[in-house]
Amino acid sequence: MRGGVVSRLWIVLLLLVVVWLFGPTRASVGQLPGVASWRVDPRHLPDPATTSPAGIASYFAGLTADQALALAREYPGVVGNLDGAPLALRYAVNGFGGRQIMALDRRGDGRIVEVLGDLAAAERVVVLIPGVDNTLADFDTGLGGVRRRAPAWQARQLFQRVGEKVAVIAWLGYDPPEGIRRAALREDRAAAGALALRRFVDGLVVDRPDRRIVVVGHSYGSVVAGRAAARLPAQVTDIVALGSPGLGVATRAQLGGAARVWAGSAPDDWTRKLPAIRVFGLGHGRSPVDPRFGALPLPAGDVTGHDGYFLSDTSTLAAIAQLATSRDGEIPRGASAMTSTAGSWISSRSPSSPGNAIVS
Repeated sequence: MRGGVVSRLWIVLLLLVVVWLFGPTRASVGQLPGVASWRVDPRHLPDPATTSPAGIASYFAGLTADQALALAREYPGVVGNLDGAPLALRYAVNGFGGRQIMALDRRGDGRIVEVLGDLAAAERVVVLIPGVDNTLADFDTGLGGVRRRAPAWQARQLFQRVGEKVAVIAWLGYDPPEGIRRAALREDRAAAGALALRRFVDGLVVDRPDRRIVVVGHSYGSVVAGRAAARLPAQVTDIVALGSPGLGVATRAQLGGAARVWAGSAPDDWTRKLPAIRVFGLGHGRSPVDPRFGALPLPAGDVTGHDGYFLSDTSTLAAIAQLATSRDGEIPRGASAMTSTAGSWISSRSPSSPGNAIVS
């Protein structure tokens, strides 16, 4: 039995290495247009890469409205994506059919951050992070034209379930991997995404330090959230992993940070079949749905497939909405009942499955 497990594990590792070596990846598009000129501007503008969102906010607070507008017109690609810059100014610069676009980059596969609700007044915020293969082109329509996969549609589904005091943000503010290839098996994109996510969230609390923020990562988006967890501000009270391939660690304790960590996975989500490995920089470790990880179980027993979590009638969507609107420390209804479902994770795995092997 043991020999069979070992041989299967080596086969999986070999396949992963082959994919890692030969799978194509997208090239980086580099810094935003206008950044080079911004950095040498005689007005000594704050460096977008090294100045904190609080520092950016402080700089703009010292400008008149006309000065800020002139700067935005001169450097729309910088100001429109600058965490800490005035929200109304970013919306204006990123004009996108009247929608509230907090960041927009059309180069390459594109990046976009859309806000639903009144973010300036919102006491609570939910940030949704999509996973593999998402691009600006399918932000509204979904991968393959499947609407339930669209980040914008998923955000609207959740927004319809929360009150007016909650803002929902579809955050495609990083470059997700393309397909289940080398980049998806590694954490490079997640590491870069985590840096961007932390900076973005820091910007959300500059003007509203009393906010409560819930971060929801779907698929590879959960890897991004996991990499960011240890350094997210205290205002992030909850991190939710949906259909997660793993968070890069074997236990909740290893993740770091003070936020509660929730995990949900549909009974037939393909990520349940992934081997729980992390070796030579490949794989994302133990599934957060595995009770040994230590995450709080989120209802997902009525979800079908890898991309059904945000359908209007799912217990998962209802639970996330309750997390966003509940009192501090309150457990969503139905979450405790999920414990038995999560516990079936181990029994649903064959004893000889290489997925039971943990290499951290």
